[in-house]
Amino acid sequence: MIGQGGQLIARQLKREGVDTIFTLCGGHVFAIYDGCIDEGIRVIDVRHEQAAAHAADAWGRITGVPGVAVVTAGPGVTDAVTGVANAWRASSPMICIGGQGPFSMFKKGALQEMDHVALMNPITKWSDRCFETRRLPEYVAMAFRHAVSGRPGPAFLEIPLDVMINGMDINEVEFPTHSYSRAKAYGDPEYVELAVKMLQTAQKPVVMAGSSVWLHRAQDVLRRFVEEADIPVYLNGMGRGCMPPDHPNFLRHTRSFALDQCDVAVVLGTPLDFRLGYGKSIPENAKIIQIDIDPLDIGVNRGADVGISGDVGAILNQIVKALPEIAGPRGERLHTDWIEELRNMENKSLERLAPQLISDLEPIHPNRFSAELKKFVDGNTIVIGDGGDIVAIASKVLDVDLPGNWMDPGPLGCLGVGMPFALAAKLARPEKRVMVLFGDGSFGLTGFEFDTAIRFNLPIIAIVGNDSAWGQMRKPQVATYGEERAIATALAPTRYDKVVEALGGHGELVTDPKEIVPALERAEASGKPACVNVMIHPDPPDLMRNPPKY
Repeated sequence: MIGQGGQLIARQLKREGVDTIFTLCGGHVFAIYDGCIDEGIRVIDVRHEQAAAHAADAWGRITGVPGVAVVTAGPGVTDAVTGVANAWRASSPMICIGGQGPFSMFKKGALQEMDHVALMNPITKWSDRCFETRRLPEYVAMAFRHAVSGRPGPAFLEIPLDVMINGMDINEVEFPTHSYSRAKAYGDPEYVELAVKMLQTAQKPVVMAGSSVWLHRAQDVLRRFVEEADIPVYLNGMGRGCMPPDHPNFLRHTRSFALDQCDVAVVLGTPLDFRLGYGKSIPENAKIIQIDIDPLDIGVNRGADVGISGDVGAILNQIVKALPEIAGPRGERLHTDWIEELRNMENKSLERLAPQLISDLEPIHPNRFSAELKKFVDGNTIVIGDGGDIVAIASKVLDVDLPGNWMDPGPLGCLGVGMPFALAAKLARPEKRVMVLFGDGSFGLTGFEFDTAIRFNLPIIAIVGNDSAWGQMRKPQVATYGEERAIATALAPTRYDKVVEALGGHGELVTDPKEIVPALERAEASGKPACVNVMIHPDPPDLMRNPPKY
């Protein structure tokens, strides 16, 4: 049986567990589509290659199987760069396959020819090209091995057009199996014991757990760990949802204080980057236990007193098993006073916030907006945050009931992920309600992917917190330079709901906070991709917010 290179690629993708790819049509990659038809792989064509890359990023986060974006040469690859870079910073496993002009015309100036491999090299774990049709399955397997081994991340494979369309006898082609190890990397037992001994003497320990807890599916052992060691825990990134919102050890509003007062900080699968003050959020005299899959990320910005490299879940499991021997009987409450101190502070913070949650301010107070969203969101809802101020504000009010139910761009801070992430989420988890929380600025970046949602009948719900501005930038700009010198941050009060209606979806405008939940319910009942456009106050004087960190 003779098959083109595109069919070899599709067959190997299937062997790697791929059932969906994201793409924007281009002549350099048509042969892959043809192979996907034969292999039963779903082809989701989007309206911009950035969206294809973002969707592949989200697929990897949700399923654990690398998402795949297939893009044409030249501008197809360059358009995908932002999505690949976002996956790089977020440690998301994904594969980007890019077209290229024919190898026979290499460096002669073929249509859309450029050095994609060099372009992608700084933002991928692996970037390479294949020059021989027979070896295409091997190179696909190689891309997957790099994407999932160690710290996950994106891999890029460039394929010249003639390599893509050359015919081969499929029976003479080797298709790799078991192309990468799924074994977990456990921690050094000596260092595990050191960590447990350090916890034994801690008076005010704190756990800061990040996205790797979810990427390693370590939510259950995280819960056992904080219960048995009796430690307060804070979550960021996709770690949100890995503890039940009402768990007595889980806190949300006192992180800065807890880190400032702690004597031992357990940093799980999250870097000591800008979000943790480059390590300075933790006192100089406090001890740090840092657990991360990549040993090169341990000790960055701040030395780790105990650094353990390996799978976060596997190492936590080792620690939990060692706790009874070293840290006392199971179930013993070791830090009751410390947790109660933090809980009391949280309750006072919530008391100060309470009036804003029921505010009748017009336009709508952002915290009232968030409180109404909280009534709608449940354990069956995946929430995707795509915005600045409004997402930061709402994340302090919304509960995330289950792991995997929250997605945001990650540390790159990339706007425009909303609809692409939602496409992947709804395709990967069709039983879930998928809701995008947009700022009005971010909606403009990839909002046209509503067209994709409508073509593929994906009933995604978007809600826009519309303050007619790039709010997170405009506020400090005005404070620094004055209103009269504030430029490039104002937007129009655009009817994004009408845009979605024009594309064939459901849209509503909301100006009364009491109508937010009914509008969301009508959006869901419509069975269509939907947009609820909510006009919110640009800068309420009583709003408690944290400035962006850099």
